[in-house]
Amino acid sequence: MRSIERLLMQYGESHQNKTNVLIHAIAVPSIYFVSIALLWSLPVPDFIAQFDITWAHIIVIPVLYYYFLLSGPIGAAMTLLTILCFGAINVLVYFGITVWSFSLVLFVAMWGLQFIGHHIEGKKPSFLDDLRFLLVGPAWWWVHWLKRMNISY
Repeated sequence: MRSIERLLMQYGESHQNKTNVLIHAIAVPSIYFVSIALLWSLPVPDFIAQFDITWAHIIVIPVLYYYFLLSGPIGAAMTLLTILCFGAINVLVYFGITVWSFSLVLFVAMWGLQFIGHHIEGKKPSFLDDLRFLLVGPAWWWVHWLKRMNISY
């Protein structure tokens, strides 16, 4: 069994309840977005800032590398999600919305939803046993879409 299949199977064990799955369908990509947005908001040293690079740009490189190691299609899908996240950050900036405060509120709200979902499920979140599952969640989310598009992962 491939590593990605094993991880998705383990993650899926605590995501069987339809309400929990629906909550995760909303919260998981939202948390990915706000995580990038919060990293984007952190100040960088001048020698980095001169290249118009943020901590988010730096951190997504190894994160996307991890996804590509798991699966090419999942890596490509996560790259698309990451680009959309940076686009959404630019929209917030364009409309004068403070990225860090917006993201912090959304981060707390989405994690609250996640824990409500797991309470309904009756099982603890997977990442409490293995931190890798913080990254597996978005891959699990994408697998549903990839299957609908008949793209094997």
